[in-house]
Amino acid sequence: MEGAPAPHVDLWIAVAIIIVCIVLSAFFSGSETALTAASRARLYGLEKNGDPGARAANKLINDRARFIGAVLLGNTVANIGGSAFTTSLMTDLFGDRGVLYATGMMTFLLLVFAEVLPKSIAINYPDQVALVVARPVRAFVVLFSPILIAVDAIVVGVLRLLGLKAGDHSSLLTGHEELRSAVDLLHKEGNVERNDRDMFGGLLGLVELTVEDVMVHRIRMRTIDADLPPQDMVREVLASPYTRLPLWRNEPDNIVAVLHAKDLLRALDAANGDATKLEVPTIAHEPWFVPTTTPLKDQLQEFLKRKTHFALVVDEYGVVMGLVTLEDILEEIVGDIKDEHDSVIQGMRQNADGSVTLDGSLPIRDINRAMDWSLSDEEATTIAGLVIHEAQQIPETGQVFSFQGFRFEILRKARNRITLLRMTPVKPNYEDDSG
Repeated sequence: MEGAPAPHVDLWIAVAIIIVCIVLSAFFSGSETALTAASRARLYGLEKNGDPGARAANKLINDRARFIGAVLLGNTVANIGGSAFTTSLMTDLFGDRGVLYATGMMTFLLLVFAEVLPKSIAINYPDQVALVVARPVRAFVVLFSPILIAVDAIVVGVLRLLGLKAGDHSSLLTGHEELRSAVDLLHKEGNVERNDRDMFGGLLGLVELTVEDVMVHRIRMRTIDADLPPQDMVREVLASPYTRLPLWRNEPDNIVAVLHAKDLLRALDAANGDATKLEVPTIAHEPWFVPTTTPLKDQLQEFLKRKTHFALVVDEYGVVMGLVTLEDILEEIVGDIKDEHDSVIQGMRQNADGSVTLDGSLPIRDINRAMDWSLSDEEATTIAGLVIHEAQQIPETGQVFSFQGFRFEILRKARNRITLLRMTPVKPNYEDDSG
């Protein structure tokens, strides 16, 4: 009779061990999900601010293979231990049928409390959970590092037999593409405003663009005949909304100088307001020519280095194709910059029926930014160029085309150029007004 209470005590010890195994399994499962899903950028920022949990989390993430091995080791031991004690307990209580009872019970307990529940918490609060579990997991990795090293060696050996190399992986996206995708995702989740997303995207886009993508085309350039009388040139400068104006001689494509309005006004003041005494060639600056293929990022650096804001863009034959300014590049980052001399419409007008009337020379990138659209700009720079590319012909006035989810109607044409068109978003075929 003295040994009678022993089975009762053993029962509660076995139950306690099973509960501990399930808790440990839940801990390792949640830790794996949290440390995998946590934002590395946030953890890096917290580490810089001295957070010890973030420091431990970053060490685990940087040694991902060892961290995954440790989590799987702990999870496996906990699951096997809990299942073994449960099977032993159920067998003692119910005989051979206990194996079935143990299998069903542990499947339910491990699935709900050791997998779904902890992982659901971790996926909803990855950063918070990662900071809590990082140091215990880090200590577990250090404690069982000899076993993990042996496991790593076995895994590497098996991979070599299969012709694979451990750690040999390549990302499908570049660093810039990953950053852009991350910002787009944060915008969709409501954590980043549209303007901030556009500015960040524009900054990253400088690497992908050339000056040809943002230049003012030569047909839209404001230029002045260098042989005009000084008084007429003063009137031309004052009538222009721009402060820097190219000067041409003999033919408009022959740019010989660039005149700055401020320099002209200084010279006019020095001449006591007498425009006939001005010597414009001594005031104007030598033009700076850059090729159309110059990356936008490099052009920005050159603007900063030269301390000038204006360059003429030429093709491979030296023909002037347009001009680019520092403002054009900055607008790719911050959006359209307007001052008191800029036109309000800028070649774009929204109509009451939902359509938009556009100047054919408007860049696709500016339209996408203004309307939050996603028109492709890979094959053409301007909206007129996109229509011609998609239509595979030079359209006539009144023709209508539908592509990329929009209806394009040609409103006006000058020679072979589309000067005005109307765009209307098109509903998908499966939608109808009845809902």
